[in-house]
Amino acid sequence: MGLNIADLRITSSSFENHGKLDRKHSHEADDVSPELSWSGVPDGTRSLAVICHDPDAPLPFGFTHWVTYGIPAHVTSIDEGDHAPYTQGTTDFGNQRYNGPLPPEGHGTHHYYFWVYALDTEVGDGAGLSRAEFLGRYGDNIIEQNRTVGTYARG
Repeated sequence: MGLNIADLRITSSSFENHGKLDRKHSHEADDVSPELSWSGVPDGTRSLAVICHDPDAPLPFGFTHWVTYGIPAHVTSIDEGDHAPYTQGTTDFGNQRYNGPLPPEGHGTHHYYFWVYALDTEVGDGAGLSRAEFLGRYGDNIIEQNRTVGTYARG
């Protein structure tokens, strides 16, 4: 998977880039996924995927909070709290839905990268792929990617 960041832009009405995520978006509260919008989807895109990942988690590969794919190329946003009708992968909590931030007590502020991937193929593996499985299978199909980052600290 090569890095290609060109015209794809990601924003959220739920938080500013590098701004704090609201408690309702956390695993401490309601696990409501934030709104995400994107523009500049490249030509040749056949589907999109969204992955939320915390690289600050004290684990070798960070912690994945959301994997959703099978998003049609013409879609330009996901509303707050809206997961359907897209295919849900498996988070590091072991669930197939959005699970919000829950950094360890006293671990400070974590950064949550909401990646949007434009793919040159449709994803047909069904539900349940983890972040590693998804990127392992479809990394070479990513035309372009970009992200917005939210922050969260417990307490």
